[in-house]
Amino acid sequence: QVELVESGGGLVQAGGSLRLSCHTARIFDGITEMGWHRQAPGKQRELVARLTSNGSAAYGESMKGRFAISGDHDGNTVYLQMNKLAPEDTGLYSCYYFVPYSKEPYWGQGTQVTVSS
Repeated sequence: QVELVESGGGLVQAGGSLRLSCHTARIFDGITEMGWHRQAPGKQRELVARLTSNGSAAYGESMKGRFAISGDHDGNTVYLQMNKLAPEDTGLYSCYYFVPYSKEPYWGQGTQVTVSS
């Protein structure tokens, strides 16, 4: 089993910034992927950002240019820097971790992000 510990959520005003983190104590060999999804009430869940262990990063369309995902040197923590936040960014942000040969990722409990206008 893998436990993911998330932090950094909170309440901010529009135009502000937050920095989320997701940590795992268990690291797998091979190509792995960590990232974030989010879901707001009444809306479908969507990809926020993802980062693979070989250095590839990707973002959801509305996040491009505003969000940046990065990892530490040891690969056990991933960060999500979120800038120019808008009320539409409000939602529960959940970290995931894909390991080799897994059908589904491991998920964190989620951290709430609320952006006020």
